[in-house]
Amino acid sequence: MIDSRRIVVLAAIALLAFSTGMAAGSPAKTKPAAVAPAAAPPPPAEPLPPPKIYLFRGAMGPIFSTGMDRLSEKLTQAGFSADVYEFTICRWIGNRAIASYKESPAPIVLIGHSMGGLCSVIIAEMAAKENIPISLVITIDPAHATDDVPLNVERFINIFLSDSVLGGGNVVAVPGFRGHYASYDLKENSRVSHINIEKSDDIHRQILEMVTQLPRIPPQTEADAVPLRYLVPGDTLVELWDSGVRLPVRRGDTMESIAAANRVPLWSLAQSNSLPENAPLTPGQSIIVPRHLTPPDTAAAMAVPPPAPSRRK
Repeated sequence: MIDSRRIVVLAAIALLAFSTGMAAGSPAKTKPAAVAPAAAPPPPAEPLPPPKIYLFRGAMGPIFSTGMDRLSEKLTQAGFSADVYEFTICRWIGNRAIASYKESPAPIVLIGHSMGGLCSVIIAEMAAKENIPISLVITIDPAHATDDVPLNVERFINIFLSDSVLGGGNVVAVPGFRGHYASYDLKENSRVSHINIEKSDDIHRQILEMVTQLPRIPPQTEADAVPLRYLVPGDTLVELWDSGVRLPVRRGDTMESIAAANRVPLWSLAQSNSLPENAPLTPGQSIIVPRHLTPPDTAAAMAVPPPAPSRRK
């Protein structure tokens, strides 16, 4: 006689073995891996607003600093906000410029002749206390009492006459300055004086070009910018480089070939490197080359000259 309890136990064992086998043979159900969403492209950088330009006359400005008025007119015709003021209201205008920046940030450009140059640096110092950057300062034969360039100035250019009594400010930058700096002493040019230095149409043209480029370049200063200081040869037009850059000398380079490739006069290379114009160069040597607000293409500038054709014997 078959024991019914035994049959039940055997059936339970068989069912357990069947279900276990099915579980072992079944593929594990895994959760599909989450697909990371594609990284969104960075938003395009917003173009900087056009700079606000403040120009300052020197003493008896309506008579002796009329070049500031002409420059203001040229900048205004080009579409910029460019107003000219007397240096006697320097701090008042400085406070207005700071308040305007806080309300609607825009690059600040300060340009001054004689005492107006001194005023430009004073306003830069005022802005430094408010942690406000100054995009560009240009001083034109500033007064001797002009202070050093503060750290918040991104670009500074001084065009002066070191032997001038009315101007002659040989302005330098404070220690630790990391911006672009260029100084041009025109004392060897007999046609330039304190009362006409700010009237040069050529300088006006270059200032207009620089101001036009400002919104197109990064606002930060460059760590590799090398300060420039020049005694400009007489009867030479001023070319307003805003700093220098160090480039390596390659095989076959000469002072003359580097000057030609970078489209700069040979005297500028000689002065910025304290070398004779015919100085021999060594591959790997570092050479300071002046550059504009938008540097030239250095790849072509320091290209290795092609080897000389071989002569068949």
